Amino acid sequence: MTTRLLLPALLLCLPIAACTAPDSGKGKAPADQSAAAPATSALDTDGIGKTVQEATDKARREISQGNISIANGKTPKAEISPQGDLLIDGKPVTVDAHQRALLLDYRKQVEQLANAGMEIGVAGANLGVKAAGEAIKGMFSGDTQGIEARVNEEAKKIEDQAQKLCGLLPAMMAKQQALAAALPAFQPYATMDQSDIDDCGR
Repeated sequence: MTTRLLLPALLLCLPIAACTAPDSGKGKAPADQSAAAPATSALDTDGIGKTVQEATDKARREISQGNISIANGKTPKAEISPQGDLLIDGKPVTVDAHQRALLLDYRKQVEQLANAGMEIGVAGANLGVKAAGEAIKGMFSGDTQGIEARVNEEAKKIEDQAQKLCGLLPAMMAKQQALAAALPAFQPYATMDQSDIDDCGR
């Protein structure tokens, strides 16, 4: 996955998966509040959270143990291996010790950004489940006061996490530029610019 597209993909995929809940029945409201508990429990928050966490753990393993793609759709397929090899169209580019160190440093930064993005994705998934649960409880109990405030409070935490992720981008661009300057074969893949940082902040 390209660096430019990494964050949006993570943020879109995880919450969508998490908001898929089992059918809560035929859509008929219970006659009284005593029936609300079974209907609410149909939103399996534990199961959804476990599924999202398992997917995240798998993705983390793949990122740390496998090759990381740096292709941008306009250049030949390129990857950085866990050993610091630059592979273009599956063929390793000859690098010296300094270039390999820069490749590993850049790869580490990509991993850090990916992991931060996944944390936000998990938080977004949990927020979606919580919001749905709050809405269902309010619908059956008639108590809707405070639902929006509680959900917004959780959303603010995600916003703070996103700001921290954006804070990683300047260092990432610096590492990308340093690698491009030292390794000509990498230059076509150094597509990050200031607009990426500015757009993340917004």
